Amino acid sequence: MTIYRLKRNFQQYPNQFWLMSFGMLIGTIGTSMIWPFLMIYVSEKLEVGLAVVASLMTINAVTNLLFSFVAGPLTDRLGRKWVMVISLAGNGLCYILMAFATNLLEFAALMALRGVFNPLYQVGSDAMMADMVAPDRRAEGYSILRMSNNLGVAIGPAIGGFVTSASYSVAFFLAASGLLTYSLLLAFKAKETLQTDISLAGIKQRFGGYGQVFRDKPFIQFNLTYILTFITTSMIWVLLAVYTKHNFGIPERLYGFIPTTNAVMVVAFQILITRQTRKHNPLMVMSIGAAFYGAAAIIIAVGTGFWFFWLAMVVMTIGELVMVPTATTFSANLAPPDKRGRYMSVHGMTNGIASGVGPLLGGALNDLVSPRSPWLAGGFISGLSVLFYYLLFRRQQRSSPAVLSKKVEIV
Repeated sequence: MTIYRLKRNFQQYPNQFWLMSFGMLIGTIGTSMIWPFLMIYVSEKLEVGLAVVASLMTINAVTNLLFSFVAGPLTDRLGRKWVMVISLAGNGLCYILMAFATNLLEFAALMALRGVFNPLYQVGSDAMMADMVAPDRRAEGYSILRMSNNLGVAIGPAIGGFVTSASYSVAFFLAASGLLTYSLLLAFKAKETLQTDISLAGIKQRFGGYGQVFRDKPFIQFNLTYILTFITTSMIWVLLAVYTKHNFGIPERLYGFIPTTNAVMVVAFQILITRQTRKHNPLMVMSIGAAFYGAAAIIIAVGTGFWFFWLAMVVMTIGELVMVPTATTFSANLAPPDKRGRYMSVHGMTNGIASGVGPLLGGALNDLVSPRSPWLAGGFISGLSVLFYYLLFRRQQRSSPAVLSKKVEIV
């Protein structure tokens, strides 16, 4: 029965979906060998404070945000496949160049360039997935892709902790090789999923067409609240490795098991959690998930050793399991097919904005107030998002039946 069920589940998704899952696994194994430790590498190589290091993430986030506006129209008009290929290959080149960077200006330029390439893949991937998979299967489909990504994260940091202890250059080249391999798989094996013809009107709209998106108040209000939640998680992912090493002496080879825990939990529990959360209103689901993010930040603030920080990651991952597929499915299902790239582009901007604000805020609080203050701030910000999700839920309940039926489709 189990084998039959696995076969049936496999057949419910097209072969290209599984190609994306496999390629994501390869790419993530490579990149996750270096990204949890990147801020440690930069801070020690350049001998600068945490606020300066965090500003590199802000530079990355600013260019990510700017080019997210371009990624959506490109994906809607030129297709999903090649913007994904360009993104992966460009990011691979950036990792190679980082191995040779020697000063703050060079790192800043490469982080900015990564911000150019990143949204192309994310928007293209989300749109391609929505093209291939029916609405009633999307939540589970996005969950499977997350599982593939997190399986790579489960493997990468555990290995990367030892690789970076020996040679950061090797880690940079391994990251690049994973991304370049995935780009080649897409280039030679994937088919374009965009069916819309490029009309003259479409060409005129190629780099615009966001008016409808920004007039969609439920969509925009939801994503503004999502930014608040991810300010906290961006601080954890970017700053926690530096915080634990500088304040508690936790080395890379030990810290690597903290992000690995996140990945293992996603691989083990994502489908199970998604099948439960899809039964409930997504805004209430998001409110509950945000509470876990806030709790994780508070645990870090009071923590004094490895197991505290490991526990914080466990708590944050529970929130992630609840929130991320719910948010992506919410956004994808609100989008009309001809604007899907633009909608997913705006949704993708939430991560870019949070990644720009969170680490910079956390670095400044660390340097100007105290090392624990960023985590207290993160807990407070997540608490605000819990309240805002609930208020959106209450407003949704007061909406007309037509609006409510549109929202209920996504759960």
